[in-house]
Amino acid sequence: MYQAPRGTSDILPDEQVYWYYIKQQVADSCQRYGYQRIDTPLFEDSRLFSRSVGEETDIVDKEMYTFKDKGGNQLTLRPEGTASVCRAYVEHGMYNLPQPVKLYYLAPIFRYERPQAGRFRQHYQFGYEAFGDDDSSLDAEVIDMAWQFFRALGLNSLLLKLNSIGCKECRPNYLAVLRDYYTKHTGELCPDCKARLARNPLRLLDCKRPSCQQIARLAPKSVNYLCPQCEAHFSQLKKHLGRLGLPFTVDNYLVRGLDYYTRTVFEIQPEVEGGQSTLGGGGRYDSLIEELGGSPTPAIGFAAGIERIILNLKRQGVVIPPLPKPKVCMAHIGDIAAEEAIRLAATLRRAGISVVATSSGKSLKAQLRQANTLQVSYTIIIGKQEVEAGTVVLRDMATSEQQIVPVDQLLEQLS
Repeated sequence: MYQAPRGTSDILPDEQVYWYYIKQQVADSCQRYGYQRIDTPLFEDSRLFSRSVGEETDIVDKEMYTFKDKGGNQLTLRPEGTASVCRAYVEHGMYNLPQPVKLYYLAPIFRYERPQAGRFRQHYQFGYEAFGDDDSSLDAEVIDMAWQFFRALGLNSLLLKLNSIGCKECRPNYLAVLRDYYTKHTGELCPDCKARLARNPLRLLDCKRPSCQQIARLAPKSVNYLCPQCEAHFSQLKKHLGRLGLPFTVDNYLVRGLDYYTRTVFEIQPEVEGGQSTLGGGGRYDSLIEELGGSPTPAIGFAAGIERIILNLKRQGVVIPPLPKPKVCMAHIGDIAAEEAIRLAATLRRAGISVVATSSGKSLKAQLRQANTLQVSYTIIIGKQEVEAGTVVLRDMATSEQQIVPVDQLLEQLS
């Protein structure tokens, strides 16, 4: 028997109510903050991700789905959303538009990693990016948008964690100090962190192993090594967040998992779940556009996994509005009535009324039972007698009351 590949899942009809709800909230949130939708290809030139995400990251080193096509091109299924949006920004000359350019996406993401709750090899991500403005007020707006999005979904007891990891001017000095500190603890590090020490010391702070986390707690803090410009930017951001009433905590060891971040990084987590269940996060990447061949362009973004959001909606018992249901069920008795039912159902649908038709050969009792299961408001019953008289029986499913309605008045009655 065939099964879905490990780390993937089917989104069955019973689960679609969550997806519909979240997508509606995404669209509403982005409309309020002035973001426009963008869709990029499922796969890109592999070099785009090794250049942007970082060759020393776990994503590029271990998790990407990479293949050669029949033309010999090295391609990769999208492992994150930002790089593709940046590529599109440069390729289509969006730098010529009034800045900041604000874009959002809803897209499948592919990473070969160990499947666990809220984490899949194919998962779906909502994200947004703002290009062309380096003011800390934009950082505050991006963070506020993420916070208000989760609150609008009905999620409570959230934590907002914030840090600044500096820029290309001040970070090298911090990395040197960080490397010196960890060199003294080499024997206590996990194998992955021993490799990171030489290649990417900032990622040492992001290790989830308890032994490495204990070492990280006493590591030098990036905020103590910021240049004056980064320090002023971070200070102003905290003031903006205070004015917006957002309850943030500075987490000196928050670095995020991608190499392109600069200055601001942030995450939003459920209060009781901890870092393993981060709902979403993001930060600045002021050098990425230039690294991808564009002009120097400051930028900031955010992303969240849809499956993880659904997991937290269920954990917190958030009541989700039901999906719209068909308004009418079309029941019939006999072959002549079946033909009229088909015609009448089509007429109502073209007038904008949702109709579900029952199958031929079922008894009227079975058809009414089906209508109850579908939770329709009305059932239209047609038999030979109704066809000859040009009428239908309209049954109110809530009260079980029935009335005879001429066919030419049915649309008005239902409306």
